[in-house]
Amino acid sequence: MVVTGASSGIGLAAAREFARRGDQVVLVGRDPGRLAAAKETVPGAVAYQADFAVLDEVRALADRLRAAYPAIHVLVNNAGAIVHRRQITVDGFELTMQANHLAPFLLTHLLLDRLGPEDPRIVVTSSAVHAAGAVDPADLRGQRPGYRPMRAYASSKQANILFAAEAARRWPAILTTSYHPGVVRTRFGNESPIYAFFYRVAPLLRTPEQGADTMVWLATAPADQITNGGYYQRRRLRQPARNAADPRLAAQLWTASLAAVGLT
Repeated sequence: MVVTGASSGIGLAAAREFARRGDQVVLVGRDPGRLAAAKETVPGAVAYQADFAVLDEVRALADRLRAAYPAIHVLVNNAGAIVHRRQITVDGFELTMQANHLAPFLLTHLLLDRLGPEDPRIVVTSSAVHAAGAVDPADLRGQRPGYRPMRAYASSKQANILFAAEAARRWPAILTTSYHPGVVRTRFGNESPIYAFFYRVAPLLRTPEQGADTMVWLATAPADQITNGGYYQRRRLRQPARNAADPRLAAQLWTASLAAVGLT
């Protein structure tokens, strides 16, 4: 089990549950200190540091995982970010779209021949806020005026659902799904004082363990209980927003993403 965004929140909660079930767990995180601390709480885990804001670090991560593991049963693309102002990465892309979509898109492709050999799965953390997004495959660099942090985040989460659905069409032997974990009390958005305050004090937020439940279920439940390419919430198949269910948009995004990360 390779879990990105595993140094805290739902990624770490899922990693602990995978380990409890007896799975070998690989943790991927951005912050070395938090990653080391997380590793101490997951029995038998191995940890790899990578910053998804730098695509060369994603490529290096893939090289290290390929060298270490001839087979990966499940890849959980859970790492994500939201920023309070427009930021352009060293690769030239809007940070939210790169961290949440382009980096995991690249990592998945680089690990594709390691997924398997039996019952391989990809699980992608999305969000119900995808309905407010407007993915534009022609503008993954985020150059258009009128930048709004939540709109950028929603668009990246829409991209996650489109990716999972298109992956299921292109790679039918791999069970690929996306899901909404709910609004969870985590460190998410901690770089912004506004978002940090919300996730710290808002009532009725889910625990990381509750948020991770559907992720763990999608990674471990019998395959015949899960719809390939499906979008899930609380273990139930849901219909995503119209744009997130558009096969033509998914194909366009796939082609644009391949070009963006240098894959042909």
